[in-house]
Amino acid sequence: MINFDKMIDNHVAREFRAKAIGRYYPSEIGSCLRKVWYSYKFPQEVEPALAKIFKLGDIMHDFVVDVLKSEKNSEVELLKSEVSLKKEHKDFLISGRLDDLILVKESGKSWIVEVKSTKNVDYVKKADPKHVMQLQFYMHAAGIHNGMVLYVDKTNLKSKIFPEQYSEEKAAEILERFSQLHSLLTQNLLPIAEAKKTEGMGWMCRYCEYEEKCGQNQT
Repeated sequence: MINFDKMIDNHVAREFRAKAIGRYYPSEIGSCLRKVWYSYKFPQEVEPALAKIFKLGDIMHDFVVDVLKSEKNSEVELLKSEVSLKKEHKDFLISGRLDDLILVKESGKSWIVEVKSTKNVDYVKKADPKHVMQLQFYMHAAGIHNGMVLYVDKTNLKSKIFPEQYSEEKAAEILERFSQLHSLLTQNLLPIAEAKKTEGMGWMCRYCEYEEKCGQNQT
């Protein structure tokens, strides 16, 4: 008999490409800076379990696009989907892709929609700071100052929306965070164990592929 689990692993497997210092991604900047630093200095192939999670996210976004395009939902218009954004800042490049751009017809305003899947939307009480950072960068780079993080439950398709207004102050903080990452990478300086030392970030360590390496560097 065929091994369909193995077939899925083969299908979702991603080509391994080491990341280049000087090119950074909005989806990562809200994570622990030490983890991001490790991902440049000690790149690892994406494990099958994580590749499947990424694929489920893609499938969920495709579903959201279908909902936004549906003639049954005339209150919104999908203007663009999967929009590539690049911004040069100082001596490096920030490269990302916003999920969706919609027009809310009642207000006549355009909104950036950042789509995230979740195991149980009932436990989502506010937008994850990582996702807010990502959205704030997209609003800054696109010049569109209305955004929302949309969470969709993978088990029952229930959803929650968290609107986010653009903040110049937050955008400046995010750009400074990119600058800090670039400086640490180019000088080969290990960042502090941010997730271990920052309230509300400790949970990231449980899912970090560099947890053992990080534990060997107790700074």
